[in-house]
This record gives sequence, structure tokens and C-alpha cells, in this order.
Amino acid sequence: MSRFFEVVRRDLRLALRQGSDSLMVVTFFVLTVVLFPFGIGPEVGILERVSAGVLWVTALLASMLSLDRLFQADYEDGSLELLVLTPTSLMVVVMGKVLAHWLTTGLPLLVAAPILAVLLHMNSDGFTVLMLTMLLGTPVLSLIGAIGAALVLGARRGGVLVSLLILPLYVPVLIFGVGAIDAAVQGLSAEPHLLILGAMLAASLPLAPWATSAALRQALE
Repeated sequence: MSRFFEVVRRDLRLALRQGSDSLMVVTFFVLTVVLFPFGIGPEVGILERVSAGVLWVTALLASMLSLDRLFQADYEDGSLELLVLTPTSLMVVVMGKVLAHWLTTGLPLLVAAPILAVLLHMNSDGFTVLMLTMLLGTPVLSLIGAIGAALVLGARRGGVLVSLLILPLYVPVLIFGVGAIDAAVQGLSAEPHLLILGAMLAASLPLAPWATSAALRQALE
């Protein structure tokens, strides 16, 4: 566990020192959502109807912006090879880096989402469910995204490749995230959707780091 928290602290320090990735993600999220009322009109009924989909699609795209650099810096300076050679399990290192990625990208999206939901006139019944879906779904995005980032490590135009690889895997998170909010707004139970999102997170926690570790070892061979 000490090694896990060392990796998290290291990546957080690097992210805060640079600051560009987190700022880019949040800026993209905010600006894209703000543009929708200009594009589809100011009608409250239309904005309320599409608010859940707009927020989730935009959050999904924003979370992908920094994925190609999740392991790239360590790969280029040789740190990744040293991490692989340490006695610590590579899965622990991967989990630490994924947590740091979520704290610098997913958490800001989680904080900004309810503010932007007000801009889109989301029904107040959907606010709590929006936060719950973001809390369950954004870690899954980071975990799945880590697999794609490891698979394209060292490749040219890695950002484009990782998007093509992981977008199909993001679709279930999008469907059940939006479905939960729509169900709450319509007065139905959002629990089935939230349970499925929770199951996705529970399955991703052990499987995604294992797959990412295997991809990293393959990239370093």
C-alpha cells in the first residue's frame, strides 16, 4: 500500500506541476457544454431533455484528452522500465497511476457537472443521480482508458488510436449513465442503472489493471 500511495503522490505532483492536462480537460468540458445552447436554441424544454446526454457525452470525450499521456512520459524517460523491474506488482503501479488520473480529470468533471446541469436546465430530480452516475462511471472511464493507453504506448498518433480502441468500450457506461438520469427525471427508479454501473466498476477494478499491466510489459519487450 505504501508503494501504491507513493505512485499516486508522484503522479499528482507531476500533474499539478504541469497543470495543462487537468485544465485542458475541464476547459473542454465546460466550453463544449456551453456551446450546446447556442447550437440547439435556448428553449428550456429541449435543453432539459438533452441535458443528461450532453453532459455524459462531453464528459466521456473530455476524459479521453489526456489518456495518451497516462504512461507516455514514464515511457520516454525510462521510468516505466524501472517501475516494471521493481519488486512491487505492476498492477499496484497501474492502480496508482489510474487513481491519480481520475483525481486530476474525473474528479474535476464530477465537480463541474452539476454547475453545467443548471445551465442546461436539468430537472432538479436528476441532480443527485447525475452525481452518482459520474462518481461510478468516471473511474470506469479511467480504468478502461488505461488499457487503451498501454496498448498504443510508443505508437505514432497514439491519441487517435486510443480513441478508436476505447470508444466502443465506453458506450455501455454512456448508456446506463444517461439512462439513470432520465429515469430519475421521469419519476422512475434509477437503481437498476446505478447497480449496473456499480457492477462495471467492480469488474473493471481487478480486470483493467491486469490487462493494462500485460499491455505495458508487451510494449517494453
